[in-house]
Amino acid sequence: MAVDDSASRKARRKQLKAAEAEAAAAAASSAKKEKKDKKRKAKAPSSSDDDEGTSSTSSESDRAAKKAKKDKKDKKAKKVVEDEVMEEEEVENDGELTASGEEEEDPADPNSLDNFRISEPLKLKLRAKGIKTLFPIQASTFSLLLDGNDLVGRARTGQGKTLAFVLPILESLVNGPHKATRRTDYGRPPSILVLLPTRELANQVHADFEYYGGAFGFSTCCAYGGSPYRPQEMAMRKGVDVVVGTPGRVKDLIVKGTLNLKALKFRVLDEADEMLNMGFVDDVELILGKVEDVTKVQTLLFSATLPEWVKKLSMRFLKPDKKTVDLVGNEKMKASASVRHLALPCNRAARARVIPDIIRCYSHGGRTIIFTETKDSASELSGLIPGSRALHGDIAQAQREVVIAGFRSGKFVVLVATNVAARGLDINDVQLIIQCEPPKDVEAYIHRSGRTGRAGNTGIAVMLFEPRYKFGLTRIERESGVKFEHVSAPQPSDVAQSAGNEAAEAIASVSDSVIPVFRQQAEELLSSSSMSAVDLLAKALAKAVGYTDIKKRSLLSSMENCTTLHLSTGSTMYTPSYVISTLKRFMPEDRLSNVQGVALTSDGRGAVFDVPSAEVQDYLQGAENAAGVTLDEVKELPALQEREQQSRGGGSRWGGGGGRGGGGRRFGGGGGGRGGFGGRGRGGGGRFGRR
Repeated sequence: MAVDDSASRKARRKQLKAAEAEAAAAAASSAKKEKKDKKRKAKAPSSSDDDEGTSSTSSESDRAAKKAKKDKKDKKAKKVVEDEVMEEEEVENDGELTASGEEEEDPADPNSLDNFRISEPLKLKLRAKGIKTLFPIQASTFSLLLDGNDLVGRARTGQGKTLAFVLPILESLVNGPHKATRRTDYGRPPSILVLLPTRELANQVHADFEYYGGAFGFSTCCAYGGSPYRPQEMAMRKGVDVVVGTPGRVKDLIVKGTLNLKALKFRVLDEADEMLNMGFVDDVELILGKVEDVTKVQTLLFSATLPEWVKKLSMRFLKPDKKTVDLVGNEKMKASASVRHLALPCNRAARARVIPDIIRCYSHGGRTIIFTETKDSASELSGLIPGSRALHGDIAQAQREVVIAGFRSGKFVVLVATNVAARGLDINDVQLIIQCEPPKDVEAYIHRSGRTGRAGNTGIAVMLFEPRYKFGLTRIERESGVKFEHVSAPQPSDVAQSAGNEAAEAIASVSDSVIPVFRQQAEELLSSSSMSAVDLLAKALAKAVGYTDIKKRSLLSSMENCTTLHLSTGSTMYTPSYVISTLKRFMPEDRLSNVQGVALTSDGRGAVFDVPSAEVQDYLQGAENAAGVTLDEVKELPALQEREQQSRGGGSRWGGGGGRGGGGRRFGGGGGGRGGFGGRGRGGGGRFGRR
């Protein structure tokens, strides 16, 4: 959807003028009527009958009361429109989409609101949110749904599937095929049922129906597990138009007889593929099967992906002449194209230190969601990252809603979550997604990364991975079409420099009133130190942002106090064991036990590895005395070979020596076999080989 500021304000001003004209016309009509009444009274004969006098007085009183009531109503209507205009101009929109710029609505745009059968009340609601055009999935499905077709809709995550069914359903009930049968009586059963996989998504869709349906007086009810039954049951006894809920709670309400589907006009399955993953198959099929006359019900199925169960579901419960709108099709790229996908090597032990630096470098002050695979990991990590909150299934529903509200409002900007939050959370300004390890399910990666880059915005998704499990990235790239950009963890020196820049800018805002208080200490520090004033100020800035020491960080594993070096000899390196053999030429063997993570470059002419930062100078100085050897500290990782390419020999700690080689070397693997980083195969032998 596109956005609009000026068009909505102009619409409001136009509405204000119309309201003023209507009020003026009403006032003129009232005055004219009053004048006629006076003339009629003057001509009418007087009556001595007390009853007639009383009746005449009563009639005049009634007319006066009606006139006063009408004048009051006209003034109130005018004030409402004025307030809406003022609110539109003064309050920044914080809804699903935010306005950007003063761009006029273009009627020539085929997706412009004016090109669809959308009534004025809905247009006003949309424009108040800054929406001036429909997204492709909404534009492609609107007329099909309004014309009464069953439909399967598919689009990439974050492309507006929710409004793709909310808008045409409301129009259909108010101005379309179902207008004549719409009920407003007390105790009426719902006309719309929407099923969703999570409580968070149910709340979001319920809010959309509540907002847009409010233009037509629709009442809605949100039903999900973990919340009390009584308010939901009371709402349904009074009568509701829309029920939005999760399959488990909706099934319970049907079984108890509280929820009646006999008057249902629409049933919607949103995120149907996730219902399959979460084990809702039986519940969904039971609920859909409770509709007696399917010919009178329009069934809609929306999803980002279409696994086999979803296809079978559509064949079983949708009409044979159903329509399909697929904006993904056979495209390999299934993840959102507006997201930058980064892959960053990081050992589990380094996560708690690395993630805050990733947030500082990539979030740009926006919201961040961190995904973990387990509830314990989410709780543990949120306790280690200042200002973050955890969200997972063990947290009580009331507390979960508080957490989501706090994240949405900006009370805190880092959310650590399990997959419970991966679907449907449409929160503005989620700039960064961090996944702590490649998920087992490729679709899970697509949906998690889809929490950023929504509604026309761009975002960044960072995948952390342990180097030995890099195959998980390859699988995601192969199955989803995503091409990861490989980066290394931010170096503490870079993060410190960024923090120092912020601190330096903050100093300028400090009041001069503090100078006399601290001048004496500053003068004493300057006079007692051999350092220059600039160096002392640099140390003061470092202390102010929490850096008393700058540590190195591995580019291969993100571990602190490790430095990555690059080795080349001018000849081809076939195995990691060759690297160790070269290092033995200028380093004592007992020091080589600290060498970690040897990896060959993609051109086969070099290798990278980690050593303790405290020993870097020893390695560099030693290499200067070794003929034909070049050793440098790495600032950026070169392209590296995949593990399979390096696994030709047998079984040393660094990847296996083998190939043609014979056994028994202290650092090499023995004979044939595949070898590799894990030392697989039959190779063996030396001190660091695996038998």
